[in-house]
Order: sequence, then structure tokens, then C-alpha cells
Amino acid sequence: MHYQYDYFLTGDDKNLKPMILKDIADRIGMDISTVSRVANSKYVQTEFGTFLLKSFFSEAIQMESGEEVSNKEVKKILEECIGKEDKRRPLADEKLTEILKEQGYNIARRTVAKYREAMNIPVARLRKEL
Repeated sequence: MHYQYDYFLTGDDKNLKPMILKDIADRIGMDISTVSRVANSKYVQTEFGTFLLKSFFSEAIQMESGEEVSNKEVKKILEECIGKEDKRRPLADEKLTEILKEQGYNIARRTVAKYREAMNIPVARLRKEL
């Protein structure tokens, strides 16, 4: 909870810091596998809902400014971009990559595709509506 303090104040996924099991294991002096077993089977109730502890762990993505942000922040932005797109001309992964780069997120097109697939969002041609 201390590590993700800013998130618990706002409930905004953009305030989640990159956090891996090793960060917590080092902080509490336990093995990574112990932290993994505990986090995998426990929930926390917050003002914003009940969440699996494991959901607060995420990989880091380095921005052009050098700052590290959670990949959940990037997924949230992708979701927002796709939600706002013109459904007659949906955004391809390449265009989504360009939008993220304009905002300072330096990620590859294949990473955008991986995140889109993880969120169960189909490719542009399948999102197209007439």
C-alpha cells in the first residue's frame, strides 16, 4: 500500500507506479516466490472497489523524458484512444504507436499490439463499423 500510495489517494490507474515482485520482496526481506504466492491469492478492498493484490504489479515503460511509468498507464491511454476513434476508420496499431510517441511513451508497434490483445480489443479491421 505504501508503494502505490498515490493510486490509493485517487483511484486513477495513471498513478500506479511500476512495481515488480522483487521490489516488495526486497522491501520486506522475503523471497520473491513468497511474495508471489501471497499476492496471488489475496484481495484488498478500497474505496474504488475490490482488487486482487497481484493486479497492482506491473512492468515499467521508460518515457522519452527518462521517467518510468507503469504499463497499465499505457494500456489505459490505448483504451481511451480506441474508445474515441472514428469507428468508420479505426486506428491501426501503427497509428496508435505514433499517438503514444507524441505523448512521450516510447514503445514499439508490436508492444501496442500485445497490449491491445491483452485487453481483448480486436485489430482495426475488425473494429470497423459501416
